[in-house]
Amino acid sequence: MLSNQTIQVSIEDLRSITKIDLCVMDIQGTVAASTMEEIEIPMELVLEFAESVADSQVINGYYLFKVTEEEEIVYLVLARGNEDAYMVGKIAVSQLRQLMTAYKEKLDRESFLQNLILDNLLLIDIYNRAKKLHIPAEGKRAVFLIETASGDEEGIMELLRGLFIPYNGDYLTAVEERNIILIKSLASGENYQSLKDIAYMIVDMVNAEAMVNVKVSYGTVIDELKDVSKSYKESKMALEVGRIFYEERDVIAYHALGIGRLIYQLPENLCRIFIEEVFGSEKIPDEIDEEILFTVQKFFENNLNISETSRKLFVHRNTLVYRIEKIQKATGLDMRNFGDALTFNIALMITNYLRYLESMVP
Repeated sequence: MLSNQTIQVSIEDLRSITKIDLCVMDIQGTVAASTMEEIEIPMELVLEFAESVADSQVINGYYLFKVTEEEEIVYLVLARGNEDAYMVGKIAVSQLRQLMTAYKEKLDRESFLQNLILDNLLLIDIYNRAKKLHIPAEGKRAVFLIETASGDEEGIMELLRGLFIPYNGDYLTAVEERNIILIKSLASGENYQSLKDIAYMIVDMVNAEAMVNVKVSYGTVIDELKDVSKSYKESKMALEVGRIFYEERDVIAYHALGIGRLIYQLPENLCRIFIEEVFGSEKIPDEIDEEILFTVQKFFENNLNISETSRKLFVHRNTLVYRIEKIQKATGLDMRNFGDALTFNIALMITNYLRYLESMVP
């Protein structure tokens, strides 16, 4: 069913062009939209017309019309004015029918895309329904997942609709709260750098226009419509892995998750065994405080270079060495050794993963 606001805008446009007043009612006589200040016709006559077999009728200077869909009466249109009222009334009926058809196609497409994303369709159904909805079955695409914590998904969806339109092969939908899904069609020359640029553009635009912070993830590039669910699952995993291991990132790509994706897929008991082997218990030793963890993170970022790290942290070289040696005393791992540094970094990531699992337990 069309919204009353959509109908009101439509008949107001006709009124401004033709100077003919219009009113649209449902079959119970409830006004959905109107440009008339009052309706000077007994309502019982309108309802009698609704039950009659006539498609149109003139009553007390009003032209009455029926708007049908699949042989069922959906709306009644009343037109009042000069001799052109009949023609304008017929135009209003035609326009409402077109709006209903477009709305129905939109719902059909929305339903198709949602079932496609959730992998609820047989292969033959995908191709048949895509053909009816004029959606190409082949072509490069990628699925983006836009997560917002604001709860204003509808406002952000409207903002994105102005940028990504079905005419260009781009489709927006949603299958769960706080997440918006973009199925993006790609040109032949676009690659993963293009996807990254699109993701950052979405983040910047939503932040600037809607004043909302969002996180955007995306899956791998696919060549066929049937693989949309695959790219969606990848983007969903990327968002989840990013939440655990890369909280500071606004854009997360499935193909660039690195070791975080591997850890995410490990069994919990295996993770706990590894942590116990590294730290001697199921948690980071108390001697390794937040300051030391921050220091070692910067050490990793500067490729285990003591001089560069001390310069970036504005600390003396000996202070940095002292903190590194403190880790060695607590764990037996020397951060100046690549193998030990890699083991410690993986242990920190697994610790974050276990904390995440614990937070998910009700």
